[in-house]
Amino acid sequence: MKKITPRFWLQRPLNWSLIFGLTGLLISCSSDNIPIGPTSVNSRYTEAQPTLSGNGRLLAFVSNRNGAHQILLYDLQQQSFVRTPRLNRPETIAESPSLSYNGRYITYITSDQGRPVVALYDRAIQQSQILTPTYRGWIRNPNISPNGRYVVFESASRGQWDTEVLDRGPNIELDIPNGATITPPPQ
Repeated sequence: MKKITPRFWLQRPLNWSLIFGLTGLLISCSSDNIPIGPTSVNSRYTEAQPTLSGNGRLLAFVSNRNGAHQILLYDLQQQSFVRTPRLNRPETIAESPSLSYNGRYITYITSDQGRPVVALYDRAIQQSQILTPTYRGWIRNPNISPNGRYVVFESASRGQWDTEVLDRGPNIELDIPNGATITPPPQ
C-alpha cells in the first residue's frame, strides 16, 4: 500500500532559500542606495579617469552621460556640477583631464583633424586652446602643474614614448592659492 502525502511548494526549503537569496540580491542592487541623478557624481553611465584639483575641491572626470563622451567638473564642497561652456565640443572625444590648483585650468586630450592633441581650457575666459598643434605623433596623459604654467605629457613622435614638458611662459596668470606670495619669474 502506497501512502500519498500532499507536497506543497512551500515545504521545499531549497526553493525558499533561493527566493530569499534573489530578493536580497535585488534589494541590495536597487538604485535607492546609490545617489543617481543630474547632481551626483555617480550615475548609471560610465565615469572614468577622475582627477582632483590641487586644493581638493574640484573633481574632473570623463563621462558618457547624455550620450556624449565628455569631461565633467564637479564641486565636491557644493556637491554640484560646475558649468564649463565650450569645453566639450560635439563629435569630439575629450579624455585624460588634469586640473591646476584651484581648477582654473584643465588640460585634456582631444582630437583635431583626426589627431590627438593636448588642449587647455581656461575657466576664467571659458575657452579652450590647443597646446600641441604641430605634434605629428601620438600624445597621451597630459598633466598640468598646480600653478598652471607647465604641462607635461607623453608623445610618441620618435617611435617610443617620451616625456615632454611644455612651458606656457612667464606671462600667464598663475592659478595659485588666495593670499600666496608671487615670486618673479627667473630671467
